[in-house]
Amino acid sequence: RKRFYQNVSITQGEGGFEINLDHRKLKTPQAKLFTVPSEALAIAVATEWDSQQDTIKFYTMHLTTLCNTSLDNPTQRNKDQLIRAAVKFLDTDTLCYRVEEPATLVELQKNEWDPIIEWAEKRYDVEINSSTNIMGPSIPARTREVLVSHLASYNMWALQGIEFVVTQLKSLVLTLALMDLRLTVEQAVLLSRLEEEYQIQKWGNIEWAHDYELQELRARTAAGTLFVHLCSESTTVKHKLLQ
Repeated sequence: RKRFYQNVSITQGEGGFEINLDHRKLKTPQAKLFTVPSEALAIAVATEWDSQQDTIKFYTMHLTTLCNTSLDNPTQRNKDQLIRAAVKFLDTDTLCYRVEEPATLVELQKNEWDPIIEWAEKRYDVEINSSTNIMGPSIPARTREVLVSHLASYNMWALQGIEFVVTQLKSLVLTLALMDLRLTVEQAVLLSRLEEEYQIQKWGNIEWAHDYELQELRARTAAGTLFVHLCSESTTVKHKLLQ
């Protein structure tokens, strides 16, 4: 779609902060007024719209998409369902599935993934097992209960972002470490792709395909992480910073 607006601005309405494209108010796909809870998030979304060139590339606007999902809730899920969906990833968590060979990859997984699992176990006082069995690890019921309780402390918007990041990284453990600032986006993405990066170093890669995939994953993960943080706190931006 061609860019149809010149200026992007923000106004504060009754329900929160709104995005204006020239004199039109932005709407969601379901035609709801696009309203976000924090000024910082509104600025981030406005920046996405303002950075579009002659053609609007919706696939680059991850924050806008996450806001639309939170506002429209197209799958009609409640808070408990969002939490359960995120915790269910423990059954197939990337960090919990280990190879039996080659020895170099076994060692790499141990050295890179074990410290993150140990951090999570200590941080949440839980037990998280790993396995080389195709059936996956055995996750204690208490671990699920503790993590469900922890995720319940987030609001609905933040939970949409958390599930989005979990889906990108295929790992709840990495996502928790990312939200807790134990890992950077770059570190979390590389750890989620450890086996792929190992194979690439060994056999080489299709240059453009690998680079594009890596950058896209970083962009989505970064957007989801930023979204969670901007939805988890009441953020007011000093207007002089915007100058």
